[in-house]
Amino acid sequence: MCFLDHLFAQQWRFNYNDFKDSDPDQNGLGRRLPGGAWNYYAGTIPSFCQSNKVWGTNIDDVYALVNYNDTHWIAMWISIPKRHIVVWDNICSNISPEDLDVPFTYERPTNIPPARAGDCGVYTLKYIECHALGIEFSKKDFAKANRKTMRDKMTVDIFQELPDAHEFENKDNDANLGAYEG
Repeated sequence: MCFLDHLFAQQWRFNYNDFKDSDPDQNGLGRRLPGGAWNYYAGTIPSFCQSNKVWGTNIDDVYALVNYNDTHWIAMWISIPKRHIVVWDNICSNISPEDLDVPFTYERPTNIPPARAGDCGVYTLKYIECHALGIEFSKKDFAKANRKTMRDKMTVDIFQELPDAHEFENKDNDANLGAYEG
């Protein structure tokens, strides 16, 4: 299982037309990949959490966050052995199978809990978490009353999962660490 960061999706979004316009081989594959895509495929980036596992060999499932048109977050699950893509989008109007243009089957579930404006990013992460753990999307769990708790819990979980990344990210900002103290 592989979880991609938003930079991967952003890179693909910006270079997707070049990928689509490149000539595929006789199997419909072999198109030109955006710079750095091979490094994700081989698990050598992002540097703070390298897996060194290769998609399709060591990894069957890929989860990605996609910031669509810089206005809306959606979640994608790509099953490599099944050659199948699932898009969880609480607006259900952003990406069509034609937009993907890949030799995979495509599914867009409509039974996912909707998010209000500003919550799509948190819901996107929660959709991926539920699917990866085999938990059904409960409309009760995604209810309006639980939104703040869900957001707070997710923030703490992410912060606790990457303790070494915080030190790395703040190395250049050490001089400012005490700027807001009493």
